[in-house]
Amino acid sequence: MVRIRGRIGDWPVDLTLKLEREDWAQLAQALQSAPQSGDVATVAAPAVASDGLWQTALQLVRDAGQIEGPRLLTQLSALAGGDAAGKRLLVRLRHCEQIRMETGVDAPIYHWQGQP
Repeated sequence: MVRIRGRIGDWPVDLTLKLEREDWAQLAQALQSAPQSGDVATVAAPAVASDGLWQTALQLVRDAGQIEGPRLLTQLSALAGGDAAGKRLLVRLRHCEQIRMETGVDAPIYHWQGQP
């Protein structure tokens, strides 16, 4: 059994996953077949491509000083080429030590905390 607790925006999350033996075995098999260190080029290429995108996302918040979540998501989605990729960047920003997120009246507000 795996328990996941936290928050998604303003919503509390408390999720318990129950896996049968077969599910654990399937998960272990999937992890064993994951790329190993010999496959670094395959894994590293997307990370390098997304690094520039990450730096640009940080720059958006840095330049704004503070920005509301929906507006930031719109900009990130346009930058990343889709809503799903924009949401991934937004979640990453939420957990970045250079960004402070506060709950606003209508939407979360992202504040730049890092060096200018």
